[in-house]
Amino acid sequence: MAMAVSGVVAPSSGVLVPISFSKAQLLGCVSAGFTSLGERRLVERNGKLVSRSVVRAVVGERAPGAALPGSAESEKVEADVVIIGSGVGGLCCGGILARYGEDVLVLESHDIPGGAAHSFDIKGYHFDSGPSLFSGLSSRGPQANPLAQVLDALGESLDCIRYDSWMVHVPEGQFLSRIGPTEFYKDLQQVAGPDAVADWRKLQEAILPLSTAAMALPPAAIRTDWGALVTTFGRYGPSLLQTFLKLGPQGFMGAGKLLGPFSELVDSLEIRNAFVRNWVDLLSFLLSGVKADGTLAAEVVYMFGEWYKPGCMLEYPRGGTGAIIDALVRGLKKHKGRLSLNSHVDTILIEGGRAVGVKLRNGQVVRARKAVISNASTFDTVPMIPPSDLPAELRTRADTTPQCDSFMHLHLGIDATNLPSDLQIHYIVVNDWAPGVDAAQNVVLISIPSVLDPSLAPPGKHVLHAYTPGTEPYDIWKGLDRKSAAYRQLKAERSEVLWKAVERALGPSFSRDSCEVKLVGTPLTHERYLRRKRGTYGPAIRAGQGMFPMPSTPIDGLFCCGDSIFPGIGIPAVAASGLVTANSLASVSDHTKLLEAIGL
Repeated sequence: MAMAVSGVVAPSSGVLVPISFSKAQLLGCVSAGFTSLGERRLVERNGKLVSRSVVRAVVGERAPGAALPGSAESEKVEADVVIIGSGVGGLCCGGILARYGEDVLVLESHDIPGGAAHSFDIKGYHFDSGPSLFSGLSSRGPQANPLAQVLDALGESLDCIRYDSWMVHVPEGQFLSRIGPTEFYKDLQQVAGPDAVADWRKLQEAILPLSTAAMALPPAAIRTDWGALVTTFGRYGPSLLQTFLKLGPQGFMGAGKLLGPFSELVDSLEIRNAFVRNWVDLLSFLLSGVKADGTLAAEVVYMFGEWYKPGCMLEYPRGGTGAIIDALVRGLKKHKGRLSLNSHVDTILIEGGRAVGVKLRNGQVVRARKAVISNASTFDTVPMIPPSDLPAELRTRADTTPQCDSFMHLHLGIDATNLPSDLQIHYIVVNDWAPGVDAAQNVVLISIPSVLDPSLAPPGKHVLHAYTPGTEPYDIWKGLDRKSAAYRQLKAERSEVLWKAVERALGPSFSRDSCEVKLVGTPLTHERYLRRKRGTYGPAIRAGQGMFPMPSTPIDGLFCCGDSIFPGIGIPAVAASGLVTANSLASVSDHTKLLEAIGL
């Protein structure tokens, strides 16, 4: 998952943000307010903005204004496939296509790869910009993660640290939420009583069998053309049928609800306990950006399989999110793919109704022999298409697809001297159930990954990331000058909920004065540095009221990956999107060989 949650995520879904709580992308987040992803870093020191150079060894890195990798300025730059954006979805897609033998060039606007999942360093503190909770990071078993399947295919791996709980602060009290089939019953008994336990047991008994069906088809097998008859139904059809038959008549009828809102499944089980209903809304929101009445039941059912089956554990990659990005970049390079940083795409070039390349901000043209793939959101891809070449269908999609709100972020580098010795890696703070978990400034997610991986902070210190998971309204920020006193004042006001949540989680021994690094991020930070329209977390497509479009577009040769094309939020969802897009461009024969090579 990508706890962003900023989220919780299932291989087929989304974040607890960002987790591999997947968008589910919770959720992938951007670096804090004074951190730029452009040609330099800006940090606040003594009230002034100071530049800090950034160095990262990546394949194809170039200086601003220099030629793209492997070319002279006068040469025509070409590739089989040009990918816009080096977020997790773009890197997964690019790596898999490179493994399929395509000549791939990934173009990144900023000076480091990773998009919403990049990492950054200040004063020896190593911060994750967004995703913080990743669930399981294995490629097989009850917690199979599409990101791990990509890494298997690329011959890369992650060194992970395992853990099994996080701290929850809710209006009823606080408790250490533990994963597994029985531990959560004890938590419920403590905070909500026997009625909650009875309803949760009823929910588990109905859902856990369904999770087997939800997990039966690996994301690596999915493609969106006729070849799916071979790679999905042909390869996994018998086992899928056997799985559904084992459910029995009642389970089979429940499986029919997987494509509807999760609330319908909950209602059918007559779950009435208020705390359980609120908890289900919270989990759904962290997975998809909407509550249970708008979240696809399959996403939540999948998450139940990740968290509430025997043997499940949570995993955090040693080195943080940056370790994930580094592994994906290594895999891309290993298979001869290229990554060009500081390569801002302004325009997608259309000739004769077909996407044939892109034009960069500096005027350079990059030709695509086979396809252009945008890892930007639908809302941000459409403005790159010349109006005269923009199909009405794409314009309508961008105009009518609902968007999640944005984030407030607080990144802190803190002295651990007086802090409790039993700090948890994650905290969820819910201030009030009444307005709903999707209400602005109501839910705060906190991650302290240095609890598990001390290398992320100087000795005796901790890194901390707190954020509001896709609930910060953009309109109150719209039009503000980021250098103005009004902007600074609003940042101070809107970040106060984050400070109070941190104080609640860490206790009276925490002091704001103990923070050596203090960074605040806003929707304008998201909008500017992640190129996200209105700083949005992504689409808020409600189950039963719309469908994710998947990779293809009405323009021949133009495809998409990322959080706009696959259900869910967070790293698992965007990794799955990259897999699906790459597979859809590969031959069925090559796709089948890939599945065999990674043992699926």
